[in-house]
Amino acid sequence: MDDQFNRVRIAARLAAAWLSNPRTVATAESITDILSSVHAGLLGIEERARRERDTDAVPTYVPAVSVRQSLASPTRIISMIDGKPYATLRRHLAAHGLTPAAYRARYNLKPDYPMVAPALTEQRRAVAVRNGLGRPRGEPAIAEAPAEPVVAAPKRRKLTLALKG
Repeated sequence: MDDQFNRVRIAARLAAAWLSNPRTVATAESITDILSSVHAGLLGIEERARRERDTDAVPTYVPAVSVRQSLASPTRIISMIDGKPYATLRRHLAAHGLTPAAYRARYNLKPDYPMVAPALTEQRRAVAVRNGLGRPRGEPAIAEAPAEPVVAAPKRRKLTLALKG
């Protein structure tokens, strides 16, 4: 009963505020119509808010590709958000406001689902081993000779034109 009384009171205040505008022209018969339309509007707003509250608050996300397709290529991981290939998903997820854990939760992925393509992981591992990361203290880093000799590019000469005049 209190809710209905408050709704009527709010509708009366809104209608009074609208009618107090000097440019509003209303007859005595139209005042009840205005009051009832404001009251009906308030009821509609409450009903929409109630329906939104009652609906499932957790949205369901449909992946763009399957898990198998997303991991099919060793050089790229295909995003389940937009179906585009990426070497690493971290920036892509950050652009969509997600963390790797939230991405895995959204699409029901296992905790060990990779965020970096296997080829890039292997490339990073090879660089780390070559630089001596992960070795015991005192053991020297692996020194590999470059595959091709480094040749300096020829220097460019500056060409100047002399104008006769």
